[in-house]
Amino acid sequence: MMSVFWPPVDFMDTMTFVVCAAAYFLGAIPFGFLITKVVTGDDVRKAGSGSTGATNVTRKAGLKAGLATYALDVAKGALAVWLAQRFAAANPSAAGIAGLLAVLGHMFPVFLGFRGGKGVATGVGVFLMLSPAATLAALLVWGIIFGITRTVSLGSMIATVLLPVFAWSFDSFVAHAPRAVWMPKVVWAIVIGGVIIARHYDNIRNLINRTEYKFK
Repeated sequence: MMSVFWPPVDFMDTMTFVVCAAAYFLGAIPFGFLITKVVTGDDVRKAGSGSTGATNVTRKAGLKAGLATYALDVAKGALAVWLAQRFAAANPSAAGIAGLLAVLGHMFPVFLGFRGGKGVATGVGVFLMLSPAATLAALLVWGIIFGITRTVSLGSMIATVLLPVFAWSFDSFVAHAPRAVWMPKVVWAIVIGGVIIARHYDNIRNLINRTEYKFK
């Protein structure tokens, strides 16, 4: 498993460069924007938080549109990692780099003037490929937090913070894998998770001020 993440990718390799570039453009496909445009005719970024993610799409265009957005955003993260694993296997860390670029593409899509979403769903897709058991545990935590607070962002951030812990725990204590196996997963979970948390700065401010949106 370590070969999936480490050592750092060699961008001089043409196939790796192509795959990682493709990962960014996959992530940048603005499914939330497109779905909301079809359903309502409006720009989802003009509503709510201004994000193109599933939560804001649900506010603007309804639950079905939000669920469709979530599923497609998860899929593009998973596909980006799969492409790296399939076509850039010669560069061991290409999958992790591709996952990061897919998340950044979702957050800063070139197609929408670099105004996108928060990266959570795309990150879920990435880590379903890289560390599925840890991701499912994090999703369970999200569900519990959301069920209690009705606040998507709070559940997302807590689950993101716990993902490296789950990645370490499942491999170290459940699978009894050596450090060489679980350490790279933890590193990528921290790096990508840190980017996602940073993107939630407005939500953190709103939570502190008790003005964060809650689903009724």
